[in-house]
Formats: sequence, structure tokens, C-alpha cells
Amino acid sequence: MYKVDKKSKYGADVRILNREEIVSLSDFNSMAEAIERSYIAVSNGGATIPPVGYLPLAQHNGDCHVKFGHLHGDSVFIVKIATGFYGNAKLGLPTSNGMMVALSAQTGEVVAILQDEGFLTDLRTAIGAAIATRKLAKPSAKNVLVVGAGIQATQQILALKNLMPERTFNFKVWARSAEKLAKFVEEMNAADCKLSQCTNLELGCGEAEIIMTTTPSRTPIIMDEWVQTGTHITASGADAPGKSELDISLIKRAHILVADKIDQCLDHGEFANANAAGLISQNDCVELGNVLANKKLGRQTNDQITIADLTGLASQDIAAARTVLEADGVV
Repeated sequence: MYKVDKKSKYGADVRILNREEIVSLSDFNSMAEAIERSYIAVSNGGATIPPVGYLPLAQHNGDCHVKFGHLHGDSVFIVKIATGFYGNAKLGLPTSNGMMVALSAQTGEVVAILQDEGFLTDLRTAIGAAIATRKLAKPSAKNVLVVGAGIQATQQILALKNLMPERTFNFKVWARSAEKLAKFVEEMNAADCKLSQCTNLELGCGEAEIIMTTTPSRTPIIMDEWVQTGTHITASGADAPGKSELDISLIKRAHILVADKIDQCLDHGEFANANAAGLISQNDCVELGNVLANKKLGRQTNDQITIADLTGLASQDIAAARTVLEADGVV
């Protein structure tokens, strides 16, 4: 049923899972619950998450992240390699790729290799965005603008629908390329996920109650004056130095700034430029894990602007990998 690459020094089998097997073992609800718990663990001291390893490959319009960590008490720890090569779409290749390695927290032996080709990273990123949006958007919010038309746009639309099936969302999507946008909308509608094109980003922002940004942009594309009061923004694109999707004046104007990990977001997330400009500081931010654990830290009124800056945490990778390994009986 599955392949074993080798035996470890001490005779333990190393489980190797390919993408197809990982997809079949992935359960959205179980993974979402595990990821939510992992955010809380990071904020309450229940996880060890070292700084992210980052390798820019600008000459090829790509980058590589290495994220690793341990949820205290777990039998394994996870090391994840994830790549993003943003010109791959023109070559007919996926823009994201990677793998995860699970190692014993007792002996350091390799327990499993998850050759997910970026699947788990894409899914856990989208689930994180949906969790933050569910927590921070006003209860009546239905008009959603998705900025970008790549893998994360698809995944975040599906994750939001799956996480909040009781709510009927009106999705609009904007992308720089009109051709790519039209193709994206056509394919999503054919898959029975109804949405429409947004051809004017300024007007789209003005109509949106929820904005989800999913691009690798290095210059702000969402301007302060475009965003109405009461809007929630989940920004997922700025996960490395130099990336930015939001006008720093908008970040300054927001009432609640939520970071998946404050030091990480102020270093290289969406909040980094506003912090460097002296417009915000650590004291202006709250961590998502604390918001999930304490409703008093999130949105309090319908007219507040809330922003979630998601740079991606190793704890999400651990949670995603563990649900797969548990379903497979490895841990």
C-alpha cells in the first residue's frame, strides 16, 4: 500500500508519502481544528518556533522558505521546505512546491517524509486565512474581494466556504492580468464555485466587506482611501522581506492589527514597512493565537477596520503534517 525508502540506524521504518497519498489522507475539518490549536500554542508558549530560513532567488523570480518547530508534547517535530517560483505559470508548472520531514522528538530519527509538492503549505495557508477571517470579519460580512488569481486565490475561496458553510458569500476576484482573471473565473464557475470578475480594484475595495490578498507583490496595491469602515483584510502575500500588498497608511488607520506572530510580521510581514516607518510598533499588534483564545482582543464593533497579517508559521505545518500522519497511523 505504501513504500518504505529505508530503515533508520535503529531499525525504524521511514514512511514516505507522495502527494496523491497526502491528498487522500487530508481532512479539512481535522486540519482546521489542529491549525487553530497550533496558533494558540504559539501565543501561549506551547511551541518552539525558530526564525524562518529564507533564500531569495530573484534572478528566477523565486524564493525558498525553511520553517521548522515543535509543539510541546508531540512525539515528532517537523522541518518544512517550501518554494515559490512565480513565473512558473507561464511554463505550465505549479508556482509552489516543497516537502516536509517528520523526525522523532525523542531520538531525532526520521519518521516520515511527506513529498507533498507544496500541497500542505497551500492548504494550511488557506485554512489559516479562513480562520483569521472568520474570527475578525463582522458577522454580517458577505461581500468578499480576493486579490490575485493563483493557487492561494483558489484555496482561500474554498477554505472560506468550507469553514463557514452557513454563510453565502459573494466572491469577486481581481488580478493584474485580464486574461488570467477571465480564465480563473471561468474555471471556478465551472467547478460550481460562483464568483465574478473585478476589473477595477479601487471600486472593488470600496464594495468589499472582506478583502483577501494573495499576491507576491513588492509594492502596495490596496490603497488606504479605497477601504471602507468595517472592512476586514486578511493579507497572506507578504511572507518575505520586500513583499508588500497594503498601503502603510491603511495599516496605520486600522483599529485592530493581528499578526500570526508579532516579531515575524514586524520583521518581514505586511506590517514590516509600517513598523520601519514608525507608524506602528509591537504594542499596536496582537497575536492571532491570543485573539482566538480571547474574544475581547478581536473585533468589538462593526465599524472597525481589522487586518490580519499572515506570514505563515511552522506550527501550521506541524498541525497539517500531524493530521496526515495520524490518519495514516504513523503517529
